[in-house]
Order: sequence, then C-alpha cells, then structure tokens
Amino acid sequence: MSTSTTGTPSTDKGGKDSPAKGASLADTDFAHDSTQASTLMESLRGYVARVRGGDMGSLPAILGLAVLMVVFGLASDQFFSLLNMANLVVQAGPICLLAMGLVFVLLLGQIDLSAGVAGGLSAAMTALAIADRGLPWFVAVLAGLLVGAVIGLLIGLLVANLGIPSFVVTLAFFLGLQGVILFAIGQGGSVGVEDPVLRGLTISNVPVPLGWAAAVVLVVAFAAGSFLRYRTQVANKLQHHPLSLVILRVVVVAVIVLGITGLLSINRSLNPFFPIAGIPYVLPLVVVLLLVCTFVLDRTTFGRHLYAVGGNAEAARRAGINVARMQVAAFIICSTLAAVSGIVQSSYTGGVSTAAGGGNTLLYAVGAAVIGGTSLFGGRGRALDAILGGTVIATIANGLGLLNQSAYINFLVTGIVLLVAAGVDAVSRRRRSASGL
Repeated sequence: MSTSTTGTPSTDKGGKDSPAKGASLADTDFAHDSTQASTLMESLRGYVARVRGGDMGSLPAILGLAVLMVVFGLASDQFFSLLNMANLVVQAGPICLLAMGLVFVLLLGQIDLSAGVAGGLSAAMTALAIADRGLPWFVAVLAGLLVGAVIGLLIGLLVANLGIPSFVVTLAFFLGLQGVILFAIGQGGSVGVEDPVLRGLTISNVPVPLGWAAAVVLVVAFAAGSFLRYRTQVANKLQHHPLSLVILRVVVVAVIVLGITGLLSINRSLNPFFPIAGIPYVLPLVVVLLLVCTFVLDRTTFGRHLYAVGGNAEAARRAGINVARMQVAAFIICSTLAAVSGIVQSSYTGGVSTAAGGGNTLLYAVGAAVIGGTSLFGGRGRALDAILGGTVIATIANGLGLLNQSAYINFLVTGIVLLVAAGVDAVSRRRRSASGL
C-alpha cells in the first residue's frame, strides 16, 4: 500500500483499493497533477471528453439555470427587475448555506435528515438568548452555532462509533429536535428576531462604495491566486492549464462579480423618496463561507481525506486515515452550517416558529446539492455545487411565485428537477465507471 502524491490512498497496481474510480477527484484541484502541459484547445477537448465520459460536474445545473432564467424572463416582465434580483439573492441564501453543509456529509456517501431542524433549533436558541436573556447578538449567535456543532457531534459519534446508519440516526434527530423546538418556544408560539444586526442580514444592504471595494478586492485576490498557482505549477513542472485559460477564468469571474455588484448598486426602490441600493448583507456571508469551504476541500489534507473516504472508505482506512474522525467532523461542519442557515432564515422571516427548519427545508437543500453536481454516492462534489443548486431551487420558487402559480406546481417542478438531477448523477456514475474515469 502506498499513498499517492494527491494525498489519496491507492494500491501500487491500481486495484480495488484504489479510490480512482470511487473517489474520482476530477472535481478537485488535486486530480490533474502530472508533468505535461496542455494548450487551450487540448484543455477544451479534454473537458469535452470528460463530459462524454460522464464527468459532467455542474454543467447540468448551469444549463438548467440558464433555461429557467430565459423561461421566467419571457413569462414575467418582473423577473429581471432589480428588486426581484435582489430578492432572489436573499431567498437563495439560506438554501445555499444549508446545502453547503450537506455537501460535506454527502461526500462521504452519508445523509443528514436533521440538518433543517438543527438549523431551526439553533435559530430558536439564538432568538431566545436575545429576547429572554438580553445577550448581545454576537454572543447569541455563538450560542446558536454551538448548539448546531453539538448536534453534529452527537450524530457523528453515533454513526462513526456505533455504526448506526446515518439515515436512522438523523431521522431520529429530525423527530426529536422538533420536540425540543416545541418545548423551547412553546406550542403555537414564535420568537421574534428584532436585533437590528441579525435582521439586517436580509433586509439591509452593504453601502455601495464598500460593496464595490469588496468586489474589486475579491477579483484581484482571485486573479492573484490563479496566476500564483499557475506560476507554481510551471515551476514544479506539473500539469497546468494554459495561461489563456487562466486569464479567461479571471475575466469570467470578474464579469460575474463586478456585474452583480453593478446591478445591485443601482437604486431598485419603487418609492423615489426611499432609495434602496447595495448588496444584501447575506451575499457577502455566503461568499465568505463558500471561499472557506472551497479552501478546506481543495487545499487541505482534511479535504483530500474527505474525498478519499467518500470514494473508498476501506482503502482510506488502510492508508491510515481515521475514517471515524472524518465522519464526525463532516457532521459537525454540516450542523454548524445548518445553524448559520437557520439564523439567516430567521432574519428573512423576522422570527422563529415551532415549525422552523421543518417541512421541505431539508429536501430543498439536498436537492440543491445534488442538482449542483454533488453525487449521492459519495466522493464527488464541491462547495460551489451548493451555490449553483441553491440558486436553481430559489429561481424555481421565485419565478413560479411571480407567475402566481399554485403551490402544488412548485412542488411538482422542483421534484421533477431533483429527479432529473439524481438520474443524471446515476447515469454519469455508470458512464464514468465504464470509461474508467
């Protein structure tokens, strides 16, 4: 047994213990390490070959989002209004955050059915800490995050140490935590979120000059990181994307970031006496957590080990990876991000009810991760998948709402989209296996 240069376990002969087929690190930055460079056309042909071989990544989500944008844009003249675009950002925030946490668990081939209500309980504890105890908002938020982390720790220990299937454990927590929320708030009651800082996460906006400054810093940092990585790969004689592709990526990111900033910086108020402009505070929060999660998954040993365990747990164990510890850590991260999602959702609704985190909250988040490209079979996925999938889910709800469609239409369309995404995942996995990717 040897350990590959990517930090994932493998056998000397690429046998059954190799995670190359199971873990399939094509979605990570560790998958392309070699000693040969490529041209722009070769990179394009390689991408097309991977897509044909079943490695579609987030392509279905991007195409689906484009189709939804066109359909809703043609069906409603309100869809592309500046006010609705800002509302869409706010609506997608909680879904993206919860889905981002679920990505860590799904990468292991596990599931967390309690993530939604864990976020609801964390939001309830945060709101109660402010309303009943008079604690400052940051202390209350820390308490809420701690509640989420403890829930994840308990789930992880039961799954990793006792070997109880995550489906059963999290289903039990899904039912039990609803009882805890009911006990904490009181039957039929709710707790308002009146703290201006927490409420401002979704109803207030970053000052326009500060938003532009942050956008420019983000673009410059991304460009600097991209070129520094390119230079390092060239210096170490590793396979690297052509410089033209690196530049193209920087340009695309710059156009997206600066374009969104520009649109949201325009006054979108319907009342000329009360201007509304700037990026909603929830967007920088999502971006920061996206960058952190992406760094953890793509640039740390923990991330490499997480992909390895998800691809082939037994091979990872034989390579010296503590599988149980990885499982516990993944559930802690999931529940903690669920707590963040619950707090943001309470900011959007203005309160926490006894039904917080229940209903379709979890289903939408799981659907977002899968639609974005994260595999239900483990070993494949990125934090960005949660953002793309969450945007798709939010776009469906937002667009159908503008068209005044009945609630059942929303459920039907979302269910069909999720089923198609799961089908694409299954077919892609089969094709990747057949093509040896």
